[in-house]
Amino acid sequence: MTAEVIKSRRGGRKARVAVREAPLAEDIRPIKPGLEGGNYKPLSQSDMDKINEAALKALETIGMSNAIPSCRELFLNAGATETSEGRILIPRSMVEDTLSKCARKFPLHAQDPKFDLEPWGSKVHFGTAGAAVHMVDHETRDYRESTLKDLYNMARIVDQMDNIHFFQRTVVPRDLPDALEMDVNTTYASVMGTKKHVGASWVLPEHLEASLKMLHEIAGGEDKWRERPFVSMSCCFVVPPMKFAEDACATMEVGVRAGMPILLLSAGQAGATSPAALAGSLVQAVAEVLAGLVYVNLIKPGAPAIFGTWPFVSDLRTGAMSGGSGEQALLTAGCAQMAQYYDLTGGAPGGITDSKLVDAQAGYEKGYNHTLAANSGLNMVYESAGMHASLLGASLEGLVVDNDSIGAALRTVRGIKVDEDSLSLEAIRDVCIGGPGHYLGHDQTIQRMQSDYAYPDVGDRTSPKEWAEVGSTSIDERAHKKVREILSSHYPDHVSDEIDQKIRSELPIKLDRDYMKPQA
Repeated sequence: MTAEVIKSRRGGRKARVAVREAPLAEDIRPIKPGLEGGNYKPLSQSDMDKINEAALKALETIGMSNAIPSCRELFLNAGATETSEGRILIPRSMVEDTLSKCARKFPLHAQDPKFDLEPWGSKVHFGTAGAAVHMVDHETRDYRESTLKDLYNMARIVDQMDNIHFFQRTVVPRDLPDALEMDVNTTYASVMGTKKHVGASWVLPEHLEASLKMLHEIAGGEDKWRERPFVSMSCCFVVPPMKFAEDACATMEVGVRAGMPILLLSAGQAGATSPAALAGSLVQAVAEVLAGLVYVNLIKPGAPAIFGTWPFVSDLRTGAMSGGSGEQALLTAGCAQMAQYYDLTGGAPGGITDSKLVDAQAGYEKGYNHTLAANSGLNMVYESAGMHASLLGASLEGLVVDNDSIGAALRTVRGIKVDEDSLSLEAIRDVCIGGPGHYLGHDQTIQRMQSDYAYPDVGDRTSPKEWAEVGSTSIDERAHKKVREILSSHYPDHVSDEIDQKIRSELPIKLDRDYMKPQA
């Protein structure tokens, strides 16, 4: 090999590295929030028609139990009936009337408008959720109880992850036994840790009312909040099967009237609290969420609500949840299709693992769950990052690794663009006729290495020799290094000290202010 060829190849490599490291214009990024999926369809049109029909029949003939007085009054005044056992029967006409006029194509705002989401059609967005009660300790491989600082740290990491588009509570602060303090501080840690859209939940109405004071302060007033509500409410308004959850419904009523987008979350577990048959599990979830959609619109017509069918899977050998299973991936894709069937913003889980660590099992389970959820066109993919042990544990390193996995899944959603330039006849001509016989330094290669290709952040693509030279690290070790870098340098300051002090003077905020500032 001549010196000129070696020099040329080195020059080409330097040029590619320079392009790779240069800031990329938003309009030519290979992956971004809101890519349109919808090509993976495990359900046929006939299947969806049958699921819809069965769900409507379930609401008409089986109905919902345990309605609180305000809920009961709303339904009965609108034309529902009540059985002698106290079950609310919801007529088909009431559901269809709601579907004809409920909110569609509503944005989910962020504190920073550049992170606003447009979750409709088959546009795909990935985010967190989970409410784990343990953290995976990378150093010891032990599970310990999660804390408020863990929640804040996870929000800070998500704030830096390009492929995680929104943040919903990942862990329960077990160091806050008081329910009011837990709910208020969960909201606080989330909105202070990231500028992206946040999802939170509350046990009682008064907890939400206290948190709304904080959100109004951050927004610049209640009117500003109502214009751009940057927190949505994750509401488990049902206790499957087909039963309203009393406290959650009372809290949801406050959230709807406060202008907060509501994630109507039905989380039955197949074989336990929903039918073992996957189709039946979908039917129950759809019926329950349709009941919630009617409920929300009876409270406030046109209020924004996310169609949150979250059917989970059981390992029927033991009854334990199996969030990383292939069946879970199928159910999640089916949920996406049913949301599109009704032309509603859909949200479901996609990216849990049953593994306890950031390991090979976590990788393959998360990989196919991410890919099928994205390619089904699910608008809001919850629990997609950092969740382990079937939602019992969360991992800081998992957030970073999952950011890579989600990026790869999004690249499959974008697909292969075929046009005159991408067919590459001119490039082939340049290389083959009087050219170098390779495409390494070709203009098209330089141009497309960023616009057509997505690259992992902590995934390894080096040669064995290069890998050994830098320490023979595993992906969880590289992710741990990334976590340390973020937590030692990224201290979000999008909420002013003045507003923070006012919040702290009014609410029992437990997160140490010094912890939220760069350390000396």
